[in-house]
Amino acid sequence: MKILAIALLAFGLIGLVTGGFSFTTKEKVVDLGPIDISKDKTHTAYIPVIGSVAALAAGAFILVAGSRRTSS
Repeated sequence: MKILAIALLAFGLIGLVTGGFSFTTKEKVVDLGPIDISKDKTHTAYIPVIGSVAALAAGAFILVAGSRRTSS
């Protein structure tokens, strides 16, 4: 459970800092026999702030709850 908590904390922090990520795909524009023309298209995926905060909160909760359970 500790690994899950740390992963959630890391993903939440990364989501808050970066706000999203971009990736590029190739899109075929023209295909005339031996001639292929393609275009790079950039897509952006935004990470919602509420999702990042929820991941941070869940990670902190799991970390604290796990430490309390093992110490008792």
